[in-house]
Amino acid sequence: MVRFLIEGEESFSSMKKFLVPFLLLGLVCFLAPVQRAQAADWVFLGKAHVDGQHDHDNIEVGDKAGRFRFLQIRVVNAPIEFDHIVVHYGNGEPETLAVRSVIPAGGKSRAIKLQGDRFVKSFELWYSRVVPSDSKPELDLYGQP
Repeated sequence: MVRFLIEGEESFSSMKKFLVPFLLLGLVCFLAPVQRAQAADWVFLGKAHVDGQHDHDNIEVGDKAGRFRFLQIRVVNAPIEFDHIVVHYGNGEPETLAVRSVIPAGGKSRAIKLQGDRFVKSFELWYSRVVPSDSKPELDLYGQP
């Protein structure tokens, strides 16, 4: 009886050594396409540069014009402090989004929810430099349909 229990434990242990990595690999293979699909959903809308201490730019959506549910800001070169964004919809109505956050160089904002399901014409961004630097802060604006 004791020998049977010991052999059973060894068998279970060796089976566990085989199954755990196999299950982890299956989980990674299952989740990887989901992450790629979410990343692929973002559409590049435009770029802006912070020229002075305080600045504001208007990004016309252009040939990417359409309906977007979310907005995301990605910052390069130096941190940018955002105050607010005014979304101009196709029907002429504006929507003001209070961002009020500092996004570091290489960072990005959370997905900012837009109102309803409406055609977007342009985005007006209000921001400033966090600290004077030789690097000119830039931002890339993305939308998610």
